[in-house]
Parts: sequence; C-alpha cells; structure tokens
Amino acid sequence: MIKVALVYDFDGTLAPGDMQEYGYLEAIGYPDAKVFWKHCADLAVANDAGGILMSQGELLHEALRHGVRPTRELFRHYGESVAFFPGVRTWFKQINDYGRSIGLDVQHFVVSSGIKEIIEGTPIADEFEQIYACTYLYNEQGEAYWPAISVDYSSKVQFLSKISKGIREAGDSVRVNQYVPNEERAIPFERIIYLGDGQTDIPSMHVVRESRGQSIAVYSNEEKLQLAKTLIEEGRVNYACPADYTEQGRLQQVVKHILEGIALRAVE
Repeated sequence: MIKVALVYDFDGTLAPGDMQEYGYLEAIGYPDAKVFWKHCADLAVANDAGGILMSQGELLHEALRHGVRPTRELFRHYGESVAFFPGVRTWFKQINDYGRSIGLDVQHFVVSSGIKEIIEGTPIADEFEQIYACTYLYNEQGEAYWPAISVDYSSKVQFLSKISKGIREAGDSVRVNQYVPNEERAIPFERIIYLGDGQTDIPSMHVVRESRGQSIAVYSNEEKLQLAKTLIEEGRVNYACPADYTEQGRLQQVVKHILEGIALRAVE
C-alpha cells in the first residue's frame, strides 16, 4: 500500500494548552503556568537566547530548586494526565481504517516543541511511528541534567525531511542532508499532511504546502482562529479546521478528502 504521513504538532493541536501544565509545572513551584512561561520568555529576551531551549533548561533548574527529581518516569507520569481535544482518542483508528479502504497505509508522526518523555506517557503514544520532540540527557541516577534535543520552528522543518526520507534517528545530521530523489523517498512531501496550531508550526506548514503536500491550521479559540485565517490569506496553509477530531467534525472530513486525492493520483 502507498504510505501517507500525518504529522502533528502536539500542544494546542492534539491537546489543549501545554503538556507541562498537566501537573509538572505545579510540582516545580508554578501553580500558575503563565508565570513560568513569562519567566522563560523574559530570560530568553534578556540573554538573546532560544525560547524553547531556555524553557527546557528552566524545567530542570526549577525542578532541582524545589526538590523534584526530573526522571523519565516522572515526565511519563505527568503524560498520563494530558487531556485531548474531542475525538482524538478514536481518530487514529478511524483514519487508519479509512486509509486502508482506499489503498493507503497512513502513518502518524509527532513533531513537537514539547517534551518527548511526557508524550511517551500519554495514552496515544503508541499511535505514532515516531515522536520527534525535545528531550534530555540523563545521569547515572536517572535524572535529566541537560537538553539533548531541542525542537524549535526551524528544526521542525528538518524533522519533516527525516520523515520524508525515512530517517528515524533524531540526531542524524548526515543522511538528512543527502540528496534523495523524490521517487526513492519513504514518503514524498506530496503525501505528507501537516497539522499545527501555532507560531512554531508556520515554517513547516508553509514548506509542506509549497512542496505539494497539505497543511491544516487547527484552532481551538479566537486567537488561534485569527491566526488560521491569516495563514489562509497568506497562502501558507491549505485548510483551517476546528480542533474537533470526531467523525462528524470538519477536520476528519478534510483529511479524508485529502487522502482520497492521494489515492486517486497514485493510480493515474
């Protein structure tokens, strides 16, 4: 069967809010998540530093300051509490079944600026072929002590290339830059569908659309709706849909329509 990739951002796309807000921030002394994110943003501006990398560091620094051991197990524990938008839990089977019915092997990937270990603890983790997200190095005591991978708006584009070329290793910096003809790629860009909601997704959504794939801006509030409208007007996404993954939702109908188009082109 023909392989198709559905690539998702996580926070604000599959789940409301940021994944660290489902218990972890409170455990490290921030019951008001907005205070933590502003603290990280202020540090990034003051030091002319990357915002994602700064927040990764502060998640560790504040944990240690409050006597919390930031282990893989702890991150995964908080992943169990992450909530999802309507229909997400049943979405994957429904889309997979529909894809198979028209000759497509639909594969799901996450490319997120969130924490990989938290995503691994969620009940939908097994639905993904690969999770590309921020992660840490761990010492002999099993505690995170340094960022290993940081995923910002520019590196998200790199991971799209890895998905297209069939590269699973997040740290691979050699094969990702090698030329691979379109017909030899694991999943050519025209068979990639990207779903995102925020600023860090814009370059990826634009690249996928320009490469003849399909990009969908997902929105769950008025602010995200306005961003989605802007991206449509600027020609950087193909569709804008509410964060409703149920069978009756526009999002599922749009994705099925895109899959039908891929299946039809494959037999031409």
